[in-house]
Amino acid sequence: MRSGVATTIISRFRYRMSSARAVPVWALLALLSMPGTVQAQERKTVVASFTIMADMARQVAGEALDVVSIVPPGAEIHEYAPTPRDILKARRADLILYNGMGLERWFQRFYQGMDNVPTAVLTEGIEPIGLSEGPYQGRPNPHAWMTPGNGLIYVENIRQALVSLDPGQAETYNRNAKAYSERLETLDRELGDTFARIPDEQRTLATCEGAFSYLTRAYDFRERYLWAVNAEQEGTPQQVRRLIDHLNADDIPVTFCESTVNDRAMKQVTAETGARYGGTLYVDSLTRSDGVVPDYETLLRYNALQIQKGFDLE
Repeated sequence: MRSGVATTIISRFRYRMSSARAVPVWALLALLSMPGTVQAQERKTVVASFTIMADMARQVAGEALDVVSIVPPGAEIHEYAPTPRDILKARRADLILYNGMGLERWFQRFYQGMDNVPTAVLTEGIEPIGLSEGPYQGRPNPHAWMTPGNGLIYVENIRQALVSLDPGQAETYNRNAKAYSERLETLDRELGDTFARIPDEQRTLATCEGAFSYLTRAYDFRERYLWAVNAEQEGTPQQVRRLIDHLNADDIPVTFCESTVNDRAMKQVTAETGARYGGTLYVDSLTRSDGVVPDYETLLRYNALQIQKGFDLE
């Protein structure tokens, strides 16, 4: 109840009760139930596991739903430790969206006791690429959103989940999903044109985390990295030596690192091989609204341009 509106209504009621013609109780109850006064219908709330999923859901929801992220901008997603406020936020949600493929390692424990809140896994229908090494070898690489082509599958899964949650707004969700999908299809072609400028013999992407497997497969890159997925051990001497050997053997001219991890090991690799350091790429998190990648489309476009610049092709 909106306290200001309620106080005004009750004040008017008391005034009229003191007059010769009192307001009947049924009339006050009718007034309290009018749309736009006290009991205006609240929008449903969707909670997404992290910022990229939340942004995609907002594009489909438009103004029809409230969408919030559990993991804040700039935070590392794999080993995130949910706070009591996060748990309360999820318990009050009407729907929880998460990536799946083992990305949110904390999610199953986090979701315990929330069986009454429906969930949707947004990677449903995506062909997984397996991790080839590290403590999670054999499991899916979870970073499937890193290509617009897979982004289209995320959008469709979100659309279905929102229509199921809120069928009265189905037309809104269908329309927004269609427009969003068309933008991602255009972005896919744009990224293909950007990467086509990099000569085939140079097209190896060297990064800290092996988070670009879906991108490298989609746009015909080879992939090298320090570690396969963010885990307990990152930037070990063995990982550093192996990547140095790869860069020297393949004559890889540039390296990159991701925004949510320490780039110290990669800068050591870069210095010892004579390669250029191409800067920061974004994978697991958006920035805040005033940052360089405030939304998913901007993240994909920004990464493509950073990679292009890294290969000295401005």
